[in-house]
Amino acid sequence: TCVQRKAATVSVLYWDVMDDFKLLDGTLHPAVGFGTYKVGVIPSQASGQNGVKGYTGKNIKEVVSCALDAGYTMLDCAAFYENEKEIGEALAKHPAKDKVYICSKVWTSTIYRGREAIREDVDRMLTDLGVPCLDLLLLHWPVPGKHVEAFKALQELKKEGKVRSIGVSNYTIEDYKELVSADGVEKPVVNQIEVNPFLFRQTTIKFFQDEGVLVQAYRPLGAGKKLDHPKIVELAKKHDVTPAQVLVRFLLECGICPLPKSETPERIKLNKEVAHFKLTPADVDELMSLTTQEARDANINLYFQCIVRDTPIVLDEMPQVTSD
Repeated sequence: TCVQRKAATVSVLYWDVMDDFKLLDGTLHPAVGFGTYKVGVIPSQASGQNGVKGYTGKNIKEVVSCALDAGYTMLDCAAFYENEKEIGEALAKHPAKDKVYICSKVWTSTIYRGREAIREDVDRMLTDLGVPCLDLLLLHWPVPGKHVEAFKALQELKKEGKVRSIGVSNYTIEDYKELVSADGVEKPVVNQIEVNPFLFRQTTIKFFQDEGVLVQAYRPLGAGKKLDHPKIVELAKKHDVTPAQVLVRFLLECGICPLPKSETPERIKLNKEVAHFKLTPADVDELMSLTTQEARDANINLYFQCIVRDTPIVLDEMPQVTSD
């Protein structure tokens, strides 16, 4: 069976890091997850790899074990990451293995190939991760003309007990509306998108939260590239925490599930320790104000590239998407 989590009382204003989010389907989702992209492995299809799998120099099993030892109860995985087998091996040897919430994602090329390819990939995920079912399965990107039928395949897997909850990733408001307007489609319970103070799309985030869809945040630390920003450093000093802790707490207070990633044991531990302080409403407003139009434009350009990535689809014209 999949992980069963105890219900928690969640404050409306301040989200305690140990509280769970309740999803639309009634299941519970950990408040903080551990990201596994480029943990140990640089995917062969990642930018700059030219189809060749690379390595970061860190032992995947040791990093995952460290995260579990630090108290993370969720692992965010994906077929694209090419490290699920090693993650499964780390899980198998850890005493907390039966209490870990596992999320994975179906990649664009598999979405393009359709239902049977998705089913085969999920069977591979279950084998590699060493679990009887996935707690959460997402479509990694909304592949044009393919994602609705792909989501229906996820619904079938859910009925069969191979998946407990289903959702999406990198969906715009328009993608979501297209999906839920199709016959026989249930609401996705999660949308995983990039969220941090430097890409905080308020219109999109509010829309999904109003729909009851949990927003998961990848790159919650902005890939670590702006942790030295003066405002973040100022808030870290104010609250006597690290800049990364400020960003994790910020997202939790916005009702968003952060998925921080690190390969450094001390940072892995600290990134989760955010229950002992609270940001003020003014702090939160200041962090939200750090998003620029340039960042929004770059995000939209990346979206157009990735929705057809690793597929033969050529977009004759760019779809209309909400720019916020």
